[in-house]
Amino acid sequence: MSIEINIRRAVSGDAAALNQALAQLSADMGDVHRATDADVARFGFGPALVFHAILAETSGGAVVGVAAYSPFYSTTLGAVGIYVSDLWVDGSTRGQRLGERLLAAVRDAGAAEWDAGFIRLGVYHDNPRARGFYERLGFVPNTDTQFMTLSGEALQSLGVPS
Repeated sequence: MSIEINIRRAVSGDAAALNQALAQLSADMGDVHRATDADVARFGFGPALVFHAILAETSGGAVVGVAAYSPFYSTTLGAVGIYVSDLWVDGSTRGQRLGERLLAAVRDAGAAEWDAGFIRLGVYHDNPRARGFYERLGFVPNTDTQFMTLSGEALQSLGVPS
């Protein structure tokens, strides 16, 4: 049985529900979730916007899917892309192509706002199910690059003479 699901851009009043959905994604992945509702409100809807979000919700208002994304520019492609940092679909609605619909909404929003021509995202090495999902949609692995992170003390000491 499929339920009616509406997909729309998240607005500032959605910050708590959005954070709750992202916390569920973190739990599903076995990750620690450190974001607060205030963080999501500030960075997703504040004056210095850092990310955008698309929500999927039932007619009763329950959030059953979310995509968080932001633009970036690739000099090698000469184009704006969309980085999808988070994609989550509630287990109760899986099998209804909701993840694909969320990504299509991200594509459409990115094309309209930034003339974006591609989507990039990361997949955990230990999540073959997600990797298979993305590959079925046409995503291809980029084996030429590896994401690296600088944080904590290393970030703070960057550029400081040793």
